[in-house]
Amino acid sequence: MPRVNRTVVLSLLIVSSCVFLLFQLYYYRNYVTRSGPHILSQTGHLTASDIQWQTVKKFLALAQRFRLPLFLADTAALTLLSQDALRQRDRQTREPHCSFLCTDRPITSFALQANLWKHNANFLLAAEQKGFELLQVRGEDPRLASLDTLSGEEIPLHFLFRLHGYIIHVVFLYERSGNYLWHGALRLKAHVDRSFAPFKLLDYGRHTGAYDRPKLVLTVLDGLDIQVPHNITRFLSEQRHAHFLECRYREARTFLQLYPEDSSPAAVDFRRNAKSLLHIAARTLAGLDIPFWLSSGTCLGWFRQCSVISYSRDVDIGIFIVDFKSDIVTAFKKAGLSLKHKFGKVDDSLELSFVSGDVKLDIFFFYEERDIVWNGGTQAKSGRKFKYIFPRFSLCWTELLELKVRVPCETLDYVTANYGTTWSIPVRSWDWKSSPSNVQENGVWPPAEWEELIQVY
Repeated sequence: MPRVNRTVVLSLLIVSSCVFLLFQLYYYRNYVTRSGPHILSQTGHLTASDIQWQTVKKFLALAQRFRLPLFLADTAALTLLSQDALRQRDRQTREPHCSFLCTDRPITSFALQANLWKHNANFLLAAEQKGFELLQVRGEDPRLASLDTLSGEEIPLHFLFRLHGYIIHVVFLYERSGNYLWHGALRLKAHVDRSFAPFKLLDYGRHTGAYDRPKLVLTVLDGLDIQVPHNITRFLSEQRHAHFLECRYREARTFLQLYPEDSSPAAVDFRRNAKSLLHIAARTLAGLDIPFWLSSGTCLGWFRQCSVISYSRDVDIGIFIVDFKSDIVTAFKKAGLSLKHKFGKVDDSLELSFVSGDVKLDIFFFYEERDIVWNGGTQAKSGRKFKYIFPRFSLCWTELLELKVRVPCETLDYVTANYGTTWSIPVRSWDWKSSPSNVQENGVWPPAEWEELIQVY
């Protein structure tokens, strides 16, 4: 039997060891020490969350390369960033390497302020080269809707990037004149592939939405650098109540053709002063964290003509009585308004009225009863009480006088309840005790209580 050459054996062992060592170094460099979670799970196989994480990582790398300042807007991922959710998540060992971005949904949502998007064709081309398929959803620019003629050019509203069955949803946020951000609805055209994405699972696009401009912070999630809203709880609350209604500009133009807008100096002054008063009211109530909406004639003016009714001479807003706070009068006085009258009490027919110059701000408090809501009215000289009944409604955002404000989402029902089916016809002679369609008698305040319940200044 030939004798084994020790040198040959030693050489083979050295070569084998070097090859194995190089393999280990390659694996360590490419799969372990790279920034972020491990690509492979403990079993050594790619899991669903591994693939989702890789998809997000690849997309964010592209965004950083082209300097697109995306921020995380995914409601499921942001919810996991709350402290309670973090503690609960820490107790779970499933998929520990992808704790936030892997949410058991095949979608991750990001938002982008549209003024920072320059229609970068190079970015879209690079995404395609990385294997991403793209579905673009475009629509009309609402900022041009008040003009008689539109350019016809559509703006990007939603981009959906698909890779390995996962969707990166980019929502475009546009600046509006009321210093807030707006996104459009996601409406698919007839030729679009409905199977491209699980559209029913998307956080954004069922309707248009409005948001305050969020302050962003840079953080690290699952090993990736990502911008997130600084106040996550507030952002999530805004997302749940973001539904936005655009003013009906086409109908408003038709109305103004029939009933031209008053351009007299008095009317111009009123519109200017009403705008100032509405902005003061919004700031004051925001400071108290009290939500309100446009009511009565102010709501009618927005719905009918996208403006205020110049001959109404007041601004009307509504507040649910459950949101009442005792320091509301003090807050409005500090804002420079004078209390004109205070009728009723917190548990029945409360009404406040303030004045600034020659414009009045009427605040009607609404009470909920079964399937209706109502607000009260009081005649100061007689103590008679009145009740104005509305069908229940939810609240949406809109814009009036360069201000983001709420209106009843079911605006037509609300206006019709108050002004009847002829609401589209201007009525200059209006008796608040008998003209509204929804008014009814509601008794009389006891004379012994008038000093407390009927205060006129």
